[in-house]
Amino acid sequence: MNKLPDSDLLRSQFDDDFLWGVSTAAFQIEGAHDSDGKGLSIWDVFTNRKNRIKGGQRVGMACDFYNRYQSDVQLISDLNIPNFRFSISWSRILPFGEGAVNQAGIDYYNNLINSLLDKGIEPWVTLYHWDLPQALEDRGGWTNRDVVLWLSNYAQICATHFGDRVKKWMVVNEPSVFTGAGYFLGIHAPGKRGINNYLKAIHHVTLATTAAAKVLRKEVANAAIGTTFSCTYIQSATSSERDQAAAKRVDTLLNRTFIEPILGLGYPLNDLPVLKKMQKYMHPEDAENLSFDFDFIGIQCYTREVVKASYLTPYIGATLVSAKKRKMPTTEMGWEVYPESIYEMIKRFNSYEGIRQLIITENGSSFPDTVFEGEVHDEKRVQYLRDHLRHVLLAKKQGYKLDGYFVWTLTDNFEWAEGYHPRFGLIHVNFETQERIVKTSGKWYRDFLSENIL
Repeated sequence: MNKLPDSDLLRSQFDDDFLWGVSTAAFQIEGAHDSDGKGLSIWDVFTNRKNRIKGGQRVGMACDFYNRYQSDVQLISDLNIPNFRFSISWSRILPFGEGAVNQAGIDYYNNLINSLLDKGIEPWVTLYHWDLPQALEDRGGWTNRDVVLWLSNYAQICATHFGDRVKKWMVVNEPSVFTGAGYFLGIHAPGKRGINNYLKAIHHVTLATTAAAKVLRKEVANAAIGTTFSCTYIQSATSSERDQAAAKRVDTLLNRTFIEPILGLGYPLNDLPVLKKMQKYMHPEDAENLSFDFDFIGIQCYTREVVKASYLTPYIGATLVSAKKRKMPTTEMGWEVYPESIYEMIKRFNSYEGIRQLIITENGSSFPDTVFEGEVHDEKRVQYLRDHLRHVLLAKKQGYKLDGYFVWTLTDNFEWAEGYHPRFGLIHVNFETQERIVKTSGKWYRDFLSENIL
């Protein structure tokens, strides 16, 4: 695989219908957590617990997008970004997860959607981006099989109120992350731990994803329906059989466990034996309800991981060799900067015959940003985006299916358990004053989308 030179990176080298955008998530940007009838989400509760968020931070106003969406939509327009991915806060629509609809929440998202369309920006809606209503978590959340019905009913309401204008839908965001971190490791909301919680969550998320997709298919005319998966390029630390087997197990866990049943291939039980424990939670009719013919699949790739065998790690028998230990460059999240990873994951997902359309629905980086004389010169982020897009273009030139690329993210935001410190945005946010400053990376993306030579 040969890298392309920087001079070859032009928007015009991509297909005319290649999709360009930027992605966000409701909890990370909206704020207004208790405004206008909104109910509590699991993240509202989790962030108020002691020692859960780095530095003891709480979400507060976040980016105050709830009140500032009009000016932020104008910024999206100013940056020439034609597609905007955002999620709908489930508890803003249904404060208790089901039952009575909160009209103020409906009005807010209607206004946001209309504002985007007025600027010629296509809205891409994610139904579920990690913020389950706390009222449903009190009843078991994703470990309760009833969540399949809960998500389907929520999808029905969103389709009814927004489906006349929103035609691009994603059902869930990165299920491997919110199940693993939230229901096995306990480091994300709702803070549950244990293999049984985790396996139940995996299965119920998969069933709920396809059930909600079927609702959208029925209720929204001319809809493009997708769902998104995190993916990480996995390599073994050595060529030993033990390390290669460990890498295969980690790869199965992170990259295969959710996409393969969705595609009708079933869970990869043989390559990750712990998944066989999930069979006790499966009903006879589940096999035919695990898959759905999605119009597109979104993949979200940031880095690679190098893996070695470890008897000390339960269930997967593997441990990561950190980028720092390998003396590789990293982002502020400690993730290795390895642009080849996005090429490798495009290639990998192209090996699945059941994927109609493939879109990079998140890619971006966190680096320390400094405001100096009213400017933020984030050259490392510019280089990260440029290098990753060169590998996206390489994949396209080699004939791999790929139909779009969305940057993570529009503005600096609340980065889950990491709090406000890591900054991923194309736009800098002063979280005390809510002042916005378009970074050098935002201007770079604007110029790239405007066909300027970079």
